[in-house]
Amino acid sequence: MKTIFSLLAVVLTLSTPLRAENSATPTDRLAALGIELPAVPAAIANYVPAVRSGNLVVLAGQIAKGADGKFVAGKVGDTMTEAEAVAAARQCAIQLLAVLQAEIGDLAKVKRIVRVAGYVNATPDFTRQSFVINGCSDLLVEVFGEAGRHARAAVGVASLPAGAPVEIEMIVEVAD
Repeated sequence: MKTIFSLLAVVLTLSTPLRAENSATPTDRLAALGIELPAVPAAIANYVPAVRSGNLVVLAGQIAKGADGKFVAGKVGDTMTEAEAVAAARQCAIQLLAVLQAEIGDLAKVKRIVRVAGYVNATPDFTRQSFVINGCSDLLVEVFGEAGRHARAAVGVASLPAGAPVEIEMIVEVAD
């Protein structure tokens, strides 16, 4: 698993960022990035993946699942590299988009990504949480352009559910 995320991180680093303006819709942009949204992950506790209140959709935290369907596990600065954590944050963003699409039907209804909160399971001396959460933020800007720019928190924590390296939640403004 570690090798897959290392390879993905290298590919992401070496590739030229796709500008959101290159495609007409968020779905087109995802396709141009080679991203297919997964099935919405089931909640692992007593909560729902999304709640809509007026024009805001609050998305519950997502932890990355690997290609094998299992949760990615690791502690940044110990059993996981920063680059692998960035890849996990990007996967969290993909899963968040899957939940959002299931909730609103079409990602073209997104008016703005309002806020992202990212939690990084890291050693006490690791201080690059904001760079890890960029794995999510960068993808949101690639998919939604300026509407993908958001307010954000990036916080280091001692542990996360299932031993995840990253958990990310999001608030989105959508059209009626």
